[in-house]
Amino acid sequence: MAELHASIISLVSLASGIASNHPAMGQCQLSKLRDMGVSEEQIAAVIDIARHIRDEAAQKLDLAFDQASYPDEQQKSEQTIQASTEENCCSTTASGQSCC
Repeated sequence: MAELHASIISLVSLASGIASNHPAMGQCQLSKLRDMGVSEEQIAAVIDIARHIRDEAAQKLDLAFDQASYPDEQQKSEQTIQASTEENCCSTTASGQSCC
């Protein structure tokens, strides 16, 4: 198996911590990334993408919960979920950063 560079591992750890709402949110990775010379712009892009994925997952979870909780709104929720599913799976963040 190919080994990943330490900076890639730290970026993945940072992103997954943020996206999963982990209490530490990968904050311990920030100093490691800076010490390795990863630029602030690259770190900011990873944070932006991770937050976008986290927020998108929460929205879809809320839609599914609403669908189960409010049967009268089921058709509306189904249409909303269908529309969000049909969107390009490669959405962009508010800043325009691609998630792919």
